[in-house]
Amino acid sequence: MLCEDCGRNRAVVHITQIGPDGKIEKNLCEKCAAKYGEFLMENQRQRNVSMNDFLKGVFSAPTKETKPQGGAATELVCPNCGMSYRDFQQTGKIGCSVCYATFRRQLEPLLRRIHGSSTHSGKIPHRTGGTLEMKHTIESLRKSLKECVAQEEYEKAAELRDKIRLLEHELAEKENAEGGESHVGQ
Repeated sequence: MLCEDCGRNRAVVHITQIGPDGKIEKNLCEKCAAKYGEFLMENQRQRNVSMNDFLKGVFSAPTKETKPQGGAATELVCPNCGMSYRDFQQTGKIGCSVCYATFRRQLEPLLRRIHGSSTHSGKIPHRTGGTLEMKHTIESLRKSLKECVAQEEYEKAAELRDKIRLLEHELAEKENAEGGESHVGQ
């Protein structure tokens, strides 16, 4: 089978990408697979790649977000656990939950490259599902509201604004009943 990208070389890598538009499957040669950054090759031959090796390759690839901007870059260190971003790049593991906030600028492009998105879209636990689903709905309505305002559809924008206010009020009541605090709109 020939590479579906270049059409010249023998396909040796099969890639399946699952995203919001569905499942995309590709059969690629070594060179095209390396371009996609989906598979690591060594010495012009295919090898088995551990998840740790794969993540090291992805994390060490420079992005515009992680390149130092002139001069020596100060190393990011988590204030909670003391883990540096360099440690994360070497191990592929996060030290604590605060690391996600500390390394957010560096992690978001990596998550988008690996998963196609930096937003969780999987299953939600039942105990938090109601409030989390409401938050997602509110965010979606806010995006629609911005689009309506940009397109000067003010009546529809007013309806969306009212829906958002209603949902935010319901969310605040629900979180107060559960003993949590509302962080909507902040």
